Amino acid sequence: MSKLFDLTGKVAVALGGNSTLGASIAKGLAEHGAKVAIVGRNLDTANEVAQEINKDGGQAKAFQADVSDLSTVEKVASEIEAWSGGWDILLNAPGMNSTTPFLDLATEEWDKIMDVNLKGIVFATQIFAKKMVEQDRGGSIINISSVSSTTPLSKVFTYSTSKAAMNSVTQYLAREFAPNNIRVNAIIPGFFPAEQNRKILSEERVNSIMNHTPMNRFGEPEELQGAAVYLASDKASGFVTGTFIRVDGGFGSMTI
Repeated sequence: MSKLFDLTGKVAVALGGNSTLGASIAKGLAEHGAKVAIVGRNLDTANEVAQEINKDGGQAKAFQADVSDLSTVEKVASEIEAWSGGWDILLNAPGMNSTTPFLDLATEEWDKIMDVNLKGIVFATQIFAKKMVEQDRGGSIINISSVSSTTPLSKVFTYSTSKAAMNSVTQYLAREFAPNNIRVNAIIPGFFPAEQNRKILSEERVNSIMNHTPMNRFGEPEELQGAAVYLASDKASGFVTGTFIRVDGGFGSMTI
């Protein structure tokens, strides 16, 4: 069974690979044999993740890019190609959140969040997918969505909207790239201790989340690794595309 999840010889590009969840997933890919490019806006934190992977016997290198500035994505794609010769797996894990109420929302904040969560990921994917098509060896694109993508969450209007749009993008691109044997799927995490949602987790909100989560706890970042490795592996999920894998402790199965 272990051969199903062997990523030896694969190269993964982890956009947002320096974030809490992105870093954990990147480590999981590396543990299963993938050579991983850790791409983040903050090069120092990206270096920390790459160093941890290398220390544990994996292969990783840190790169700097900001998906809201596509010129940096073009540049980093060239740098990664020079380092690895190409890539087989693209992880889209950047994210930005805000608790601004709808009636107080300004266009500047809307644009800033959408530039990262939607526009940036769409056009970064375009850049990296072109190379995947040219390589003609298939591949896997994994988007990180959210439970707010299917049922909007209070207090995170723009974030929820961007993630709902990302689900549509995932299914559209799954159809677009199927002839190239490039699979496009998304993971829908529940509530994990990521930096972007800690600031809105008041005691009242934590209680509300727990009342809506059958497993009655937050997720651990490592619990996303299995879903990502599965989606990255051609042998394990070679006929899986355009789908969403929930890792949410049952959050999506609850109403009242």
